[in-house]
Amino acid sequence: MTNLTESDTNQSTVAVIDYGMGNLHSVAKALEHVADEYTKVIVTSDPAVIDAADRVLLPGVGAIRDCIGEMHNTGLVPSIRKAMKEKPFLAICVGIQSLMSHSEENGGVDCLNHFAGNALFFGDNHRDHDGSKLKVPHMGWNQVKHTLNHPLWAGIPDNARFYFVHSFYVVPENKAEVAGTCDYGLEFCVALARDNVFAVQFHPEKSHKDGLQLYKNFIHWNGKP
Repeated sequence: MTNLTESDTNQSTVAVIDYGMGNLHSVAKALEHVADEYTKVIVTSDPAVIDAADRVLLPGVGAIRDCIGEMHNTGLVPSIRKAMKEKPFLAICVGIQSLMSHSEENGGVDCLNHFAGNALFFGDNHRDHDGSKLKVPHMGWNQVKHTLNHPLWAGIPDNARFYFVHSFYVVPENKAEVAGTCDYGLEFCVALARDNVFAVQFHPEKSHKDGLQLYKNFIHWNGKP
């Protein structure tokens, strides 16, 4: 894989967006753990800091209505959209759902529409391939299959296990943007990629060495596929 930049003497910054939702402490600590001496991790709700950062991470925990609402209430949506156009951008957990056109959670919520498609509910009667009932939310470890050769998968084996907690899954219109899938009664998208934006459904900060590797790759990614 290519497109992972080398560290140099110029300090770079990673802005972790604080809009009132997400486990920011554990995300920031995981990033700091894999960062080199030239990388500074900043948890911030300041649009100016986000605009000036070299890389931006969008976390997400909880219900999508609250996530999208707080992004708008804090006035951070313009900076989020700007970052997605200009620099390496990573969204995690509910963050990936927030980038879709729409979610059926909370009776239906319009999202940021960066990726065309919807977030759908697994259902109260979700079944495995053998007909046995599966618990919802999908919680715990599951294998992720790489469907794109992407720089953020560098050093991460295909079918590595990541940690999930979610009841909704994304269904993008453009299947060419699917970077990873998982099986939980059905094969569904858990990673999306287009240009400088990468988004995952799982929690890298809770996924041990492979999650840390993904964060390390992000810190050194130049934003090219």
